[in-house]
Amino acid sequence: MNETLELLKNRRSFRDFDEEYVLPKEELQEILDAARQAPSWMNGQFYSIIVLQDKEIRKQLVEWNPGNPQILKSSVFLIFVADLYRTKMVSAAYESAYQIEESVESLLVATTDAALALENAVIAAESLDLGSVVVGSIRKHGKEISRLLNLPEMTVPLFGLSIGKPIVEMNVKPRLPQAAVIHFEHYQPYTYELIEQYDQTMELFGEARETKRWSQKFSDYFAADATMVTDQLLKMQGLLK
Repeated sequence: MNETLELLKNRRSFRDFDEEYVLPKEELQEILDAARQAPSWMNGQFYSIIVLQDKEIRKQLVEWNPGNPQILKSSVFLIFVADLYRTKMVSAAYESAYQIEESVESLLVATTDAALALENAVIAAESLDLGSVVVGSIRKHGKEISRLLNLPEMTVPLFGLSIGKPIVEMNVKPRLPQAAVIHFEHYQPYTYELIEQYDQTMELFGEARETKRWSQKFSDYFAADATMVTDQLLKMQGLLK
């Protein structure tokens, strides 16, 4: 197996970091450069990355996200933002209409671009013997974070990435059976037994932070009343009618 494949197949999330470790500027720049070279639809690059090293700003983020103390304890925290403000400037320069709120298409493209940049950053960090963990819960406080970071209209914070030197080794988490995820030529029906098998696999894996079976966790999640926080933020930022 070549080094790249080995790196990808052994990726893990790390949440315990050496708080005294200072990430060299050169390595941070390598990670950011790798993120910026991610694939992008039409080379639009519809995202921005906010680099947070300031302790006070990160303390505020932890106050809003107490379940993610690694935001402060890691060497750096990156926030990936769907950014359609840049192309609004382009439309203004050409004096053309900018009707992105008419459809979810532009937001979908921007989210995808940001996610691809995020994954490049994750793998770049791993290649430097660093650890990372993606933090999606920042969306719960997207309004506050947008104000804190002075995000302009047509932008929305999507997810964060803590990067640092791990102090606790983690095992590679099992994934769903291939037959439940990979389909050749067309979508292949499968039985619920595959999900039950995965429940058993994850119970044997025994991750301490998981308090429910995999299936129960998502049954509960999608049964709960929908939160409108993200919808409200998108409307506030001019991305949704």
